[in-house]
Amino acid sequence: MNLKPAKTKRIYEEIVDQISTLVAEGQIKAGDKLPSERDLAERLQVSRASVREALSALEIMGLLEIRSGEGTYIKHVNIASVIAPLPWVLSLEKDTIFEMMEIRKILETQAAALAAERAEYQDLSAMRGSLIEIRKGQNTGRQGYPCDRDFHDAIAKGTKNKMLIHMLHMISDIMHQTLKTNWADTFEKEGMSELLYQEHEEIYQAIEAELPEEAHAGMLRHLERIENEFRKGYE
Repeated sequence: MNLKPAKTKRIYEEIVDQISTLVAEGQIKAGDKLPSERDLAERLQVSRASVREALSALEIMGLLEIRSGEGTYIKHVNIASVIAPLPWVLSLEKDTIFEMMEIRKILETQAAALAAERAEYQDLSAMRGSLIEIRKGQNTGRQGYPCDRDFHDAIAKGTKNKMLIHMLHMISDIMHQTLKTNWADTFEKEGMSELLYQEHEEIYQAIEAELPEEAHAGMLRHLERIENEFRKGYE
């Protein structure tokens, strides 16, 4: 393992970055065991407390599994864990959030169009199942977001593009971490739950009917509405 002395940032953040990079580059893989805390501290020239803090952060990110009495192992790698370091995920600022929304409009509109061309029965079934759950949860406020997320994940899978699926899942993870309260407030606004359901239904109908242009347009309308609602929260 090619680890370098940690000298910049908050120390645990640099350790997180170094280990995430090693995983991303394939130098360490799922199932590999990391050196002990003491060994890592010596190689990185930091305190064991800093190493422990970094390992805890990486565990929360889903990148590591700490087995009591056995050691620390790399888990099955989630691309979002490698690309989106925890300190950044948890500290998105206003401008960054709307840049993320802009990325969603670019990627998810195309994803909807591709899904209209490529989605298979199981993908359509997953979308329909999410719509059913959204309908059931219309009057339960905070329960709306997980079903909405499932619907968008099903569309991503319908593209059959593995890289696009990973990218959209990463974005979804980041926004879930940072915008829980915003989502809850949006779903709880009078009439908003029904409106969002209808927008999802229109997107689904376009995908099912294999109409990529309509699916693209429907997704754009939906995301623009969500963005506008979020902007109101920052006014």
